[in-house]
Amino acid sequence: MNPAEALDGELRPGQGADARLPSQLAPEEFRVLASAGTSRAVLPGEELFRRGEAAASMFLIDTGEVRLSFDDGLADKLLGPGQYFGELAVFIGQHQRFARAVAETAGVLYEITQAAFEALLQREPAVVARFMQRSFAYLVAGEHQLVQHLKRRNEDLLQTLDTLRQTRTELTVAQQLVRTDDLTGLANRRGLYRYLDELGRQPLDGMKLALLLVDIDHFKTINDRSGHLAGDAALRAVAEEVRRLAGPLELPCRLGGDEFALVLRVADAGELANRALGLMGAIRSLRLPSLREHRLSVSVGGAFCADPGGWSAWYSQADGALYEAKRRGGDHWRLAPLQGVA
Repeated sequence: MNPAEALDGELRPGQGADARLPSQLAPEEFRVLASAGTSRAVLPGEELFRRGEAAASMFLIDTGEVRLSFDDGLADKLLGPGQYFGELAVFIGQHQRFARAVAETAGVLYEITQAAFEALLQREPAVVARFMQRSFAYLVAGEHQLVQHLKRRNEDLLQTLDTLRQTRTELTVAQQLVRTDDLTGLANRRGLYRYLDELGRQPLDGMKLALLLVDIDHFKTINDRSGHLAGDAALRAVAEEVRRLAGPLELPCRLGGDEFALVLRVADAGELANRALGLMGAIRSLRLPSLREHRLSVSVGGAFCADPGGWSAWYSQADGALYEAKRRGGDHWRLAPLQGVA
């Protein structure tokens, strides 16, 4: 039986109130078709065929009931006396069954093979023609219902996909927020570690990986003299200059407090020095009304991120260079001794 036979047995336009179900045979049709079949008694729960198996015959129900299960979200169909199913097997020959058929109650069926049906067509062409015409109309109507069902399922699927996309977007935003510093909008330590995890999948193309640690000079004095709002303004201003210095594949981040970091790609130590000095000059030129006469400056320590090493080693080297720059009174730049970098 085709999935079309999941169609409910409502009346068709033009049918009278005594119209039969679409798969309900007229007494004469049943008599003629049954004459070509083999009688078969069935017990409750007996499986007549499975979905997907090869079909070679159709069935008429004399007594009892048979349940057809279609899967794919289609409702089961319960058929009773005078109804038929599996007719495509005699119309078009062997094909895969679209449903599973199981006897719901004890009863008697007539099983008709394709050969027997073709012989019946020669003996009773008028009756068989009427049967086939009604069956085809029933199948077409059922296919239309199946198309509508699939259309609804497709709409449900599209809605589910939209929900998944929205959820993914919200998750991406949430993950971005978790990896971003609230005050400055730069990456935080989580964002830095995520970036470091992905470094191995990003070719350097002949460039060298380097780390700059940036520390605002006398930041505690700014907070003490001008207040924490002024300190926040200074942090945002320095963060913007750190952001400007970073290229597309480089990472600016705030490690915490007044300490920033930049993971850069440079050709050599000369380029690294130029970028550090450029950052220092840009910050030195800042004029923030909230700081009054106080001038911002930063100290910068740099190191090349050579393997073997890892973040702890790179940070330790750059931090040592930063300490040396701070020891000189601030507004200085120092590069850690090169280790394993050509």
